[in-house]
Amino acid sequence: MLRGVYIPLITPFEKDGSVALDALERLSHELLDAGCAGLVPLGTTGESPFLDADEQRAVVDACASVCRERNAHLVVGAGTNSTTKTIAAVEALASGEGTTATLIVVPYYVRPSQAGIVAHFKEVAKASPVPVVVYNIPARTGRLLEPAGLLELASTPNICGVKQSAGTLDDGTLQVLAEAPDDFAVLSGDDYLMFPITTLGGAGGIAAAGHVCTERWVAMVECGLAGKVEEGRRHHEALLPVVSTGFAEPNPAVFKAVLHAQGRIPTPDVRLPLVNASSAALESALAAVDSASA
Repeated sequence: MLRGVYIPLITPFEKDGSVALDALERLSHELLDAGCAGLVPLGTTGESPFLDADEQRAVVDACASVCRERNAHLVVGAGTNSTTKTIAAVEALASGEGTTATLIVVPYYVRPSQAGIVAHFKEVAKASPVPVVVYNIPARTGRLLEPAGLLELASTPNICGVKQSAGTLDDGTLQVLAEAPDDFAVLSGDDYLMFPITTLGGAGGIAAAGHVCTERWVAMVECGLAGKVEEGRRHHEALLPVVSTGFAEPNPAVFKAVLHAQGRIPTPDVRLPLVNASSAALESALAAVDSASA
């Protein structure tokens, strides 16, 4: 069901600090025009912990309107570290018309056991009105969902894929790529690993760096899916500096600074405790984007 490049959307802000919904809709159209398969609002890149309930609802509604118009996938972020609260968030945010799936993170901070993580996702999947994409990102959660548990979930009804952000192309990720059912989408969540994961049987990725040089990200993944290794590797190598400079400071500050410099969003602002990107980080990222776009 899920295939291609998905963008975990930034949430643009106006000068007064409010959510810039018009800019969000324009940016969404631009990304879909460039070939993205869908949008993923309310992820880490979208600063979802810093949005109140009304802002979250407005962001989802704006993205849903665009995705319905464009016949694109909408994957709504809704996970927390509480199973009960996660189910409530899914019901509130991901039950609207046109929502394809919901992205649910491994419970963070509380450090549950592997059995607890698996049970969490099974309970969410049973309650969710749309299929669940597991978000496996141990650097942020403090817990890696290990291959045995992830493969168990891959065969669980109403769980359709994983955003795999293990930080490395480890043996566990390779095992999941080899053994997961064909209808379970393994999506790279580490932008610099998207091409190798796709060539090894992955379905694409969810890439914050895809906000920029978007056509090239799409071309790279299409090469990976089609087995065009040499052509895809050229895209991969050209995009690596975009990733390294874009994540040089806490995400999404640098990408918002680049989008603002390109005139695509009204401000580069992030909300505390994040701070705006430094001028040096912006300069480096713009140079990498210009090189990859040449």
